[in-house]
Amino acid sequence: MSELRQVLCRKYQQTLEGLAVPPFPGAEGEAIFLQVSKQAWQEWLAHQVKLINEKHLRLMDASTQVYLQQQRELFFSNGELDVISGYVPPTVKN
Repeated sequence: MSELRQVLCRKYQQTLEGLAVPPFPGAEGEAIFLQVSKQAWQEWLAHQVKLINEKHLRLMDASTQVYLQQQRELFFSNGELDVISGYVPPTVKN
């Protein structure tokens, strides 16, 4: 059985499990593969879905791609993210 790949995660500044493969081709995908944990990537994907839905973003627009790239960089650098207006987190039922 092979060991899980570990990375020093940019977001959490801890050694955590890394992604199995780069999330997309090119230098940016490779940088994420080398510097972002699986946990942080999954959290980014969930946040990205909220941004897309709440801000009614059109994924085919070039400006949307630039915006999401900027937000992703802020997310992994623990920068100040855009507020997702209208988002209400789900309540926990006992």
